[in-house]
Amino acid sequence: MSADTYSTRWRVLALLGFAELLGMSLWFAASAVTPQLRAIWGLTTAEAAWLTTIVQLGFVCGTAVAAVLNLPDLIPSARFFSAAAFLGAAANAAILAAPGYRSALVLRFLTGFFLAGVYPPAMKMTATWFRSQRGLAIGVIVGALTIGKATPYLVRAIPHVGLRPVVLTASVGAVIAGLLVMVGYRDGPFPFASRPFSWGHVRDVVRVREWRLATASYLGHMFELYAFWTWIPAFLAASVAATAGGRYRAPRAISLLAFATIAIGGFGSVWGGLFADKRGRERLVAISLFMSGSCCLLSGFLFGGPIWALGALAMAWGFFVIADSAQFSTLVTESVPPHAVGTALTVQTSLGFLLTMLPMQIVPMIAQKVGWRWGFAILALGPIAGIAAIRRLAAIRSPTKGSSISLSP
Repeated sequence: MSADTYSTRWRVLALLGFAELLGMSLWFAASAVTPQLRAIWGLTTAEAAWLTTIVQLGFVCGTAVAAVLNLPDLIPSARFFSAAAFLGAAANAAILAAPGYRSALVLRFLTGFFLAGVYPPAMKMTATWFRSQRGLAIGVIVGALTIGKATPYLVRAIPHVGLRPVVLTASVGAVIAGLLVMVGYRDGPFPFASRPFSWGHVRDVVRVREWRLATASYLGHMFELYAFWTWIPAFLAASVAATAGGRYRAPRAISLLAFATIAIGGFGSVWGGLFADKRGRERLVAISLFMSGSCCLLSGFLFGGPIWALGALAMAWGFFVIADSAQFSTLVTESVPPHAVGTALTVQTSLGFLLTMLPMQIVPMIAQKVGWRWGFAILALGPIAGIAAIRRLAAIRSPTKGSSISLSP
């Protein structure tokens, strides 16, 4: 049996997927309890938005530091992951003792900073076990982290559960994630070559045209993704309130629907991996961007309508908005020199999360001015740009058929 089909890799994938699910639950731990934090500290809508946006900034800084110092290619991935998970868990739990809003912002920044050692290394670790079916494998990892990010909303939806259990559940999960990887992981049969530190790794990555196009499409994807994840609970709540003349709230029901909307992306990621390995990564990206962009535009027309209709649209959106995410990372692992894979993934991720901060702030500003009905419409610009870039990449990678990418399955 060849190493690429050895059954051990599926057990390792399960371990990494579960660890990623637990570790990434830190991301929206504060976002899920924003109403309670607003009440405690008397926050405005803009201030509350920064509790999530600052995590993005921390993640960007963390990935930038890791990329410039080549940390993903110098430090063994398991150690990097575990240390980052432990530190992120501590920063997240400390918010319960924060004396005020500014201290909480610092702690949320640190949480995002440390999560930079949880997300990209997991993709690199997975790739060392998978040469064939790599798209599916990384899709499983992205699906796991998607469900992980949604779990605080699920915990929040449990009756009589308040601020402390939501935050502590995420931190405990991250500690368990670090322990799992520390004890149970080892590199697979396809490790990426490591080189001594060099300032030139980032330069080597940026020179690769395929990396630039894959990253350009990824940026279009990210322009939409986190603003959708961050504000879909507020959008759903506003729609329900509009339906009932502003009187109906049901916060726990909204939290449950928000969880389902985000978590269904886990299944979308796995489906995307299967589809991409069989039909092509560029085709999968184009289809996913088209579908999520369409949902983005349709959301305004269903706003204020029956909750089942808007909920169904939100679930479809949640499925497709993340279905292509793993493929951008897979394209990177296939396009850059092996010694720079960790740096390439980290630079791509850093740029993507830096961009997310813009739409995350713009969406609530639009909603405040014109209402939530059309708050998401601007996000469609991301899928449009992403489709244009992925078409160009397809033409390079497969000249005979890349230019004929279809949006139909």
